[in-house]
Amino acid sequence: MKLPVIKHLTGFIEENDEDYIIETLETLEALTEVPSLKDEELDVIGEIISNMYGALEVHKAIKEGKNKKDALNEFMQRVVGAIDS
Repeated sequence: MKLPVIKHLTGFIEENDEDYIIETLETLEALTEVPSLKDEELDVIGEIISNMYGALEVHKAIKEGKNKKDALNEFMQRVVGAIDS
């Protein structure tokens, strides 16, 4: 996951609507089922999907009252903590 990408996507959600991200996620997840995709292509799609889910999590925290910076930092700390475990 890349914080700048998640931050950008969070801004996109704020300016537009989270439904765009949700529909894009559904499309990308459907694409992962294409049998002719190479591993590298799946890796790229997977990275995009994970960043989009991260942006949705950050957006949810913002809607619950956290400021954007704190929401981003707390999300990334959870991700790093999960990786270190």
